[in-house]
Amino acid sequence: MKQLEAKTMPTENISIEVIDAAGGNIGSLCRALDRLGASYTLVNGESLPTGTKPLILPGVGNFGAVMKRLRDTKLDRRIVDIASSGVPLLGICVGLQVLFDGSEESPGINGLGLLEGTVIKFTEGKVPQIGWNSVISQTPGWQSGFVYFVNSYFASPKQPDVVLYQSEYFKPFCAAVKKGNITAFQFHPEKSGQFGIGLLKHWLDDAALCKE
Repeated sequence: MKQLEAKTMPTENISIEVIDAAGGNIGSLCRALDRLGASYTLVNGESLPTGTKPLILPGVGNFGAVMKRLRDTKLDRRIVDIASSGVPLLGICVGLQVLFDGSEESPGINGLGLLEGTVIKFTEGKVPQIGWNSVISQTPGWQSGFVYFVNSYFASPKQPDVVLYQSEYFKPFCAAVKKGNITAFQFHPEKSGQFGIGLLKHWLDDAALCKE
């Protein structure tokens, strides 16, 4: 499979905001953004996203715990408002899962509802899935490759056409989604070597075009 190549030149003319409130891999993500030369600001419940810059929502851990932190800090409504206004949004790991209506991991806990569908648990193999796996592009312009996963759950979108990448772990599953200005990866692009850096560069370039 041909892999995306990350350019070493800075990603210019764009400044983004990264939510530091959902237990995400902030350190590794910020190092990846530094490598790309991207300008970014960390935001949280005390310093809410402005809504004028592309937004990244990384998340790690339990679906219900992440949603509680977002609600307790008033970030849940802010994220929904920003995404609904057309600002580019990137979710990573649980940051993808909370974009949906809910999850089997936390029955009765509502997600952000930006995408229709639910999050379900793997029922075969060793759970969680930890390690490298291939992802197959379902969308022109996004190349297939290998990425790093740490997940027990995966999204099951109501609308199949939002699937950006499909992978397989004993059965096919949704590895990434894209709908309009919303993009999200179940895997960790910041830990997925050159290909993952290329995916972040692709999103940053698209986000820059959206802001022009």
